[in-house]
Amino acid sequence: MRKFLTCVALSGVLLSGCSFMHQNNSIIKVNDSYITKGDFEKAYEKEVNNSPLKNFGGASNLKRSEDNVMYLIFKDKVVNELIVKTLLDSEIAKRGIKVSDEDMKNEMKLIIDKVGSKEELNKLLKQRGVSNSEFTEDLKTQIRIKKLIDSISKVKISDADAEKYYKTHTAEFKHGEQVRASHILISADTLQIIRNLKAKNKDITPDVMNKKVEEIKAEQKIKAEKILAEVKANPDNFEQIAQKESDDKASGERGGELGFFSKDAMVPEFSKVAFGMKPNTISEKLVETPYGYHIIKVTDRMEAGTTPFAKIKDELKFYLETQEQVKILKNLTSGLMKTADIKYIDESFKPNNDITKKIMEQQQQEAKK
Repeated sequence: MRKFLTCVALSGVLLSGCSFMHQNNSIIKVNDSYITKGDFEKAYEKEVNNSPLKNFGGASNLKRSEDNVMYLIFKDKVVNELIVKTLLDSEIAKRGIKVSDEDMKNEMKLIIDKVGSKEELNKLLKQRGVSNSEFTEDLKTQIRIKKLIDSISKVKISDADAEKYYKTHTAEFKHGEQVRASHILISADTLQIIRNLKAKNKDITPDVMNKKVEEIKAEQKIKAEKILAEVKANPDNFEQIAQKESDDKASGERGGELGFFSKDAMVPEFSKVAFGMKPNTISEKLVETPYGYHIIKVTDRMEAGTTPFAKIKDELKFYLETQEQVKILKNLTSGLMKTADIKYIDESFKPNNDITKKIMEQQQQEAKK
């Protein structure tokens, strides 16, 4: 069962603020409110850059063309979410829902309690590239949505509700064999190296590029070999070395700790070695994956089985509560959309699923040839 924050599930529909006043760059009118080109640009960039396309240059590298199916999919998704956001904002204002300083203080305390400390929260925000102002705004959005949902129906999941779900969905709580491991990563990601080289020299030729990539990867391997030798000489210092040397900063701050994971949770090259190791051992050689060179330490193993209800109860209650809140929000949104007066001031932003579908079918036919 994957644990996720309510704000991720619920506030995903609330992107950037839209205006009640008509502006020259307005593209859509929703009842008495307007969505501007600036609203779209901000939301579009955020949507693309939060997707896997971020690894390929993000929004700046995604061609904006009516024959680019990926662009059309993102455009239609963002437009729809902006319309929903505008309708929900109006409903929140209509119901007189406000966020007080006390609300913010209480919600912040809950989040800090979950992550462990304010320092740990700041680390998480930094790792994810989220500024304090963005986090504060997201927190306000989360509270507004919670209050909106509560004004419709308060959701409460009991222990009995959770246990009933657990017993009727046993397969969801079964897991295969797992290992607990830590690692030290010395990065040698070819795509990332290419991006870095292009950022420094846009005119770099393919031959020079390939040569530079191989040189950098060779240098990183030499560095990784030296660190592996250091780890073998001082195995008890693995955590300290990971904190100092690992290019995986998120796990590095925890001494390389990755927790328990199943075979399919990691890339094959990593899993094959980790699952072939005994607890409290360190990989004899460097483990090469598309991300670079790893030094793996396995600390525990768990046989295949079913996670006990007692261990999963709180997380399961949170999950079920969130699911019910999502249903309430979807029902509200559906009703608001049915009665909304939506006018596309700029027709180019009108979603056209037929075009998207046609392009996808065309690409599938070309792929079969």
